Amino acid sequence: MKECLLALETSCDETAASVVDLNGRVLSSEVVTQIEAHRVYGGVVPELASRNHIMHMRELCEQALESAGVKLGEVSAFAATSGPGLVSSLLIGSTMAKALALAEDKPYLAINHLEGHLLSPFMGYGGSDEDLGMAIPPHVALIVSGGHTMLLHVKAVGDYQLLGRTRDDAAGEAFDKVGKMLGLPYPGGPEIDKLAVGGDKKAFEFPRSMMEAGNLEFSFSGLKTAVLYHLPKIDLKDAQTLKDVCASFQEAVIEVLVEKALRAAKLCGVLLISVSGGVSCNRRLRERLVERGGQQSVEIKLTQPRYSTDNAAMIGFAAVHRWRAGLRSALETDVSPNLPLVS
Repeated sequence: MKECLLALETSCDETAASVVDLNGRVLSSEVVTQIEAHRVYGGVVPELASRNHIMHMRELCEQALESAGVKLGEVSAFAATSGPGLVSSLLIGSTMAKALALAEDKPYLAINHLEGHLLSPFMGYGGSDEDLGMAIPPHVALIVSGGHTMLLHVKAVGDYQLLGRTRDDAAGEAFDKVGKMLGLPYPGGPEIDKLAVGGDKKAFEFPRSMMEAGNLEFSFSGLKTAVLYHLPKIDLKDAQTLKDVCASFQEAVIEVLVEKALRAAKLCGVLLISVSGGVSCNRRLRERLVERGGQQSVEIKLTQPRYSTDNAAMIGFAAVHRWRAGLRSALETDVSPNLPLVS
């Protein structure tokens, strides 16, 4: 009999279920994306997202259990994202997990979506089966996604100090909004990443905000506005010009992310930076982090691409850490759209 838990993730527009054993090993990870359903609207429509979660939730749970070779009665606990995210979406996953926990008379764990991202770079790494991926050393964590951009000093699991966060748009949000300005399909981030490969990153001088010494905060709204002001002066129908805009914009975002992450590591006296969230899939960001980290003898631990975007495996991995610490959640635990990672 495998000791494991079933985790659910429905914070936004991905419906996901995963089975993770109590040593942190991912036994299955099922995700249904809603990108095509929301693309026509240029962004996520909350009501549409929640309806799609309802449609896919039961089938995904069954698929996750079948792929893991686990029966429902063998699951030791049930976990779900409780925030932050869209309330109407969060309720689907949390309600399902609570119902299963109640029906099976097993514990329930409410998990912070951001903690799932924060710990995800350590998934799939480790030594023996007993400690697989469970040792999380002190480090600086950069979480960079469509909804969040923040730096944290991770002293231990559950012991986090916020160092800096965005004051306006998250990096991924800026990518998507600029992509929309450029007429690219939603989501814009991956499209910009593709086009930037053939562009000149020095073609346009876009601002690097809040780069003064010691500052660990982020701001991307000014950069987004700078791109908007350039558009009337250029011809986006020219393929090379479009690529140059994408490369120049992307470089401006990445330079800020990389330099501030390294600045934070030096400030905290650590030689390890973890990077998670959907934007951590960006090829140029990964390249620059490894390059600059190597120059300063700082190890860079990147989330595996399959776990970078929203998924239930990272929620299960975070839940296992809490389970092993003896933590449980009451079934009355409510979802919270603005659930903080650090109080």
